Amino acid sequence: QVQLVESGGGLVQPGGSLRLSCAASGSISSNYYMAWSRQAPGKPRELVASITSSGITYYADFVKGRFTISTDNVKNTMYLQMNNLEPEDTADYYCHRQEPGIQSWGQGTRVTVSS
Repeated sequence: QVQLVESGGGLVQPGGSLRLSCAASGSISSNYYMAWSRQAPGKPRELVASITSSGITYYADFVKGRFTISTDNVKNTMYLQMNNLEPEDTADYYCHRQEPGIQSWGQGTRVTVSS
């Protein structure tokens, strides 16, 4: 079992920044895939960014150049640095971790971009 806990969401003005964290605990493997997805009200969940244990990253087109995904393997934590936030980024953000035989989801953290 792997538990994931997100933090760092909140209210920010357009153009502002936030950093989301996803802390993993439990039976941690060094071989993993982790990702951030988001779900805005009335819309389906969409993949935002992902990172593998070998450091390969993926970004959705709508966040390229604004968001950066990273991990700290000592702290077993994944981050999402979000810059130049737009009202369209308002959503609940979820972290996901996949490792051999285990998939885990966090409870979500809400990001609201509004003036």
